[in-house]
Order: sequence, then structure tokens, then C-alpha cells
Amino acid sequence: MSEQLTKSDVKKIEEEIEYRKLVVRKEAIEAVKEARAHGDLSENFEYHAAKKDKNKNESRIRYLERMLKTARIVSDTSKEDEVGINNTVTVYFEEDDEEQVFRLVTSIRGNSMKNLISTESPIGKAILGRKEGERVPVKVNENYSYYLVIRKIENTSEDESDAIRGF
Repeated sequence: MSEQLTKSDVKKIEEEIEYRKLVVRKEAIEAVKEARAHGDLSENFEYHAAKKDKNKNESRIRYLERMLKTARIVSDTSKEDEVGINNTVTVYFEEDDEEQVFRLVTSIRGNSMKNLISTESPIGKAILGRKEGERVPVKVNENYSYYLVIRKIENTSEDESDAIRGF
């Protein structure tokens, strides 16, 4: 499970772990104590819900800590004329005669609904390190691939609203 993370990703993960340990954990423990005080635990929905929330928080902390331990740190800087992490890229899909704009991000921030394309996705792998004007093959699987043309590369920075994905 070796994720590629930027220094900014690591910082966000460390902040989330700290928040979950210092704030969410205390709230969850308090909610369990309060629900336990209501009596019979076998039919106490609040108790079971509070335990579930507490366990979910602990699981998320373990997941994030394990991700940090196994991560490979990658640079989010790139040459002016090359596609790199956090660059906004306009691409032309030849098959569809359509243009789309994506921002290339690490896999833990990928969200195709927000046009954040992971470096691990077929498009991300294909365009990473490429230059404006290049015609690039995108291999989806052994039987299917297509071409796109990189029309524009903008050196953008990370957006604070980029969220670390759940599990």
C-alpha cells in the first residue's frame, strides 16, 4: 500500500490524525460513557451507535498512520513546460472531439467528480511529464486505448479544499 504523497499531503494527514486523536476521540469516548449510563446495553441504540463511531474514528487513525509509514514522498514541482502534480491541464480527446480540463493530483486526493485526476489513473499516468502539444496514448487495459492531445498546461498550486479521500 505504498501511496505517493507530497509534503503537503503528509501535512494534511498529520493534521487530521492530530485532530482525530485530540478532539474526535475525546468526544467519542464521552458519547460512549453517556450512552452507557442510560442502562441496559443490549437494547441501547445510542450505546451501539456511539461505539460504532468511536471504532470508526480509531480505524481511520490507524489507516492514516499506516499510510504515512508506507508512503513515498514525491515532489509537486515540475518544469514550466511539463505536466506535473497540481498542474491544471487542458486535454483534447480525439475520439470524442471534446476538450476537458483536469488538475493532476496524488491518488489520495483524486476525485474525478471535481476534475482532480490521480497520477495513478490511466490519464494521469499517460500525461505526467508530457509537454504541451504532445499526442499521448492512454492505455485503459490490454484491449483498449485512445489518444488525447495536451493543449494547455497551467502551473497551479494545491487547493486547500482538496480533501484526503476516505477508505
